[in-house]
Amino acid sequence: MQELEPAVLQKINSWLQGSYDQEVKNEIQKLLDEKAYTELTDSFYRDLEFGTGGLRGIMGNGTNRINKYTIGAATQGLANYLKKTYPGEKIKVAIAHDSRNNAELFSRITAEVFSANGIHVYFFKALRPTPELSFAVRVLGCKSGVMLTASHNPKEYNGYKAYGADGGQFVSPADTAVMDEVAAIKSIDEVKFTRVDANIEEIGEEIDEQYLEKITALSVSPEAIKRQKDLKIVYSPIHGTGITLVPQALKRFGFENVILVDEQITPNGNFPTVIYPNPEEKEALTLALKKAKEVDADLVLATDPDADRVGIAVKNLDNEFVLLNGNQTGSMLINYLLSAWQEKGKLTGKEYIVKTIVTTNLIDAIAAAKHVTCYNTLTGFKYIGELMTKFEGKQTFIGGGEESYGYLIGELVRDKDAVVSSAFIAEMTAYYKDKGTSLFEALINTYVQYGFYKEKLISITKKGKSGAEEIKEMMEKFRTNPPVNLGGSKVITLKDYEKRVETDLVTGKTSNIELPTSDVLQFITADGSIISARPSGTEPKIKFYCSVNGKLANAAAYQETDRQLELKIDTIIKDLGV
Repeated sequence: MQELEPAVLQKINSWLQGSYDQEVKNEIQKLLDEKAYTELTDSFYRDLEFGTGGLRGIMGNGTNRINKYTIGAATQGLANYLKKTYPGEKIKVAIAHDSRNNAELFSRITAEVFSANGIHVYFFKALRPTPELSFAVRVLGCKSGVMLTASHNPKEYNGYKAYGADGGQFVSPADTAVMDEVAAIKSIDEVKFTRVDANIEEIGEEIDEQYLEKITALSVSPEAIKRQKDLKIVYSPIHGTGITLVPQALKRFGFENVILVDEQITPNGNFPTVIYPNPEEKEALTLALKKAKEVDADLVLATDPDADRVGIAVKNLDNEFVLLNGNQTGSMLINYLLSAWQEKGKLTGKEYIVKTIVTTNLIDAIAAAKHVTCYNTLTGFKYIGELMTKFEGKQTFIGGGEESYGYLIGELVRDKDAVVSSAFIAEMTAYYKDKGTSLFEALINTYVQYGFYKEKLISITKKGKSGAEEIKEMMEKFRTNPPVNLGGSKVITLKDYEKRVETDLVTGKTSNIELPTSDVLQFITADGSIISARPSGTEPKIKFYCSVNGKLANAAAYQETDRQLELKIDTIIKDLGV
């Protein structure tokens, strides 16, 4: 890059001339002197925006970075929104943070800005999981909440998840209204940073106790747990907040043989033992799997830094540990929950489950067979939470989730919850072991009963301004020239969630998609394969979700059928040209 664009230079100058710390100004000036134009452009070419996961980005100086000022402006904008939305009311908010570097600092800045605006802050005095923040918003009667986290992103990232009064992340039109309030702040001088001690109240163990008590009451198979209380469970919080509640939750459910991965139990924002603190990555579970082999465990659990996602490993038919993907774990959880509810006579016809449009249709098939309604939402757990709030008191939410390792059981929170999910995954394992089968064997039996659904996610990273433009071009190309054939099968349906139009490519007929607008494309083939293309809302990536399915005649045919479906996915990816 030879020079800075005028708009970028204007933003840089506003920081150099504004009420920013001198140290910050010196660092920006140093980059200017060194002509580090690419870094400066990436740091200043835009303002951070709320995506499906709120405000998230790399830490550093600039309008497109997470720092004291972008956090402060976001909080001031949120405070302005709350004061306009609830005029004359006493406004309360809850704030928590995970183990990331600067997360505690950013949480304190957030609390200070709220307090300076006359808003009462319930401030978790130490790190806590994201789902507990959602729970706190609900039980403390807050109008909003903020979680300082970048979830499973690399260590350079941090973020800011904003929640509404229902304990769910903001959805339309509130999300746009909050963004408008943030965008309306033209100067850092408009942000009130001066702390008002009287408006900040520390919380902690009392909320833990309420939360643990309520999730334990959700248990469906306590008898099976009693008989399988010695189930060997290896657990790793991957240096995150899961250590505060997951072991306690497992103990409350009745599990007495939980083995922790010692190298990863201490919270640490550098995540020193992993490349990425993401339980979707096999590498992140290396130490947990090693421990599991040493102790001959029944189950491996690992949660991400803010404990809203959980990855698991179980023994396969060859007695070797394998990782289940998010679709497999989600399907198993739903199948277990519906089966256990059915056995207990708890299904009344008013129950429902929820999944996202890119999550396996095996869940739809299971729900249909059990005569339980399955709703599909856009990607982002806030849409699942929105639906739960809409149906609260009218229908009963059993469980739900998304393929990216996020699940929820029960109606206590409005976000994905790795604490309650870990407890229920352990309960599910005990339930099947009590019936003389392993979780992996139960998965194969599920495929035999409902169809063998196999999914694969392809993520392509495109960083910075140029990367964002490349992703936009890729989506436009697929939108205007959809593939004709994928995996040897004709593409018969195109779903464009941005235009909210479904097109029958055989007849040309169109119909409306009754979901909010989102930059997602889905190609459905004649043989039932579904391929979704979606730019990530929280990372510089474009994602392709491939789902194929076939019949599994019996358990003995599992490996061959699995191989055939894998080959089909490989062909689809090749046909996509990505």
